[in-house]
Amino acid sequence: MDSKQQPLLSVIVPAKDQFDYLPDTLTSLTRQFDGPHAMQVIVVDDGSTDGTGEVAAGYSNRLPGLQILRNEEPHGLATARNQGLAAAEGRYLAYLDGDDWLAPGHLKSLTDSIGRLKVDFLRVDHIRCTGTSRATHRAPQARRNVALDPRESILPENTATMVDYCYAWAGIFDRKMADDGLLQFPDGLFTAEDRAWAWRLHLQADSYAVVDSPGILYRRGLPTSLTSIYDRRQLDFLPSFRLVFDVVAADAEAGRFWPKAARMFLAVLSHHLGRSPSMEPDVRDDLRSGGREALQLIPDEALAGALDGIDNRRLKLLLPLVPRELRSRKAA
Repeated sequence: MDSKQQPLLSVIVPAKDQFDYLPDTLTSLTRQFDGPHAMQVIVVDDGSTDGTGEVAAGYSNRLPGLQILRNEEPHGLATARNQGLAAAEGRYLAYLDGDDWLAPGHLKSLTDSIGRLKVDFLRVDHIRCTGTSRATHRAPQARRNVALDPRESILPENTATMVDYCYAWAGIFDRKMADDGLLQFPDGLFTAEDRAWAWRLHLQADSYAVVDSPGILYRRGLPTSLTSIYDRRQLDFLPSFRLVFDVVAADAEAGRFWPKAARMFLAVLSHHLGRSPSMEPDVRDDLRSGGREALQLIPDEALAGALDGIDNRRLKLLLPLVPRELRSRKAA
């Protein structure tokens, strides 16, 4: 990268064992800008054993700003993204997972939009790809192409909002957010790394916008996806939500946002409790003890209100972990 010429955009691509899919990802990046030096691409090969790094190196001529960082052992998606962020030089920053790809010109459209709207970050819709099927998944904000206050897109607590749409790759970010520490992920997490990240964006950034540019193709249903695996890495949502609770508790309007945080956690915890019969016994035990400890961090009023909105199936899963006083109240 020419040190005298700052790239317009840095794209951070964490990739672990993506030999089969990374060619689609990197080929799509060659089709984003007319000028080859507008973009810096940083591939973080996170302990791959299948030649992922060699695939990436094969694109050095087609992506002049390509850098490849290598971890001998996997450190997890969160740490890999942070490593890429530390090496990023662009005026704007974006993430792209190593098994997804972009429509031609998608990133050019986003850099134009964020420059025009003058916001801290943009969010966009995406296209979910399962086999040969395609379905557009819209960001849960109806107002488009206008600058918005991120805090006002956190509520209401009883429906999906922008903090539920916590896909790091579904948008683009002004460099100043990285300089302010708002784009860091919790090091060491393999899953749920984006929960506290999304809350911090919406509580601490000054402005954002949602634009109509569904040019991200998100590959689902892969056998290597951690959403399909029931091992201990699934429990990363527990420390992730403890960080969410820390961010909310430190906010001047914590009482306003606790009900949303509580409801989100109950939904995710009940999901994993429902899957727990497929987990190893020690993982299942740690899920239950960790869930019980996390519930004790939520203010009683917020937790009670969130439990009131839970259906009977999920309530049955959750009640054994709820603090005894609230459990007795619900039973009564």
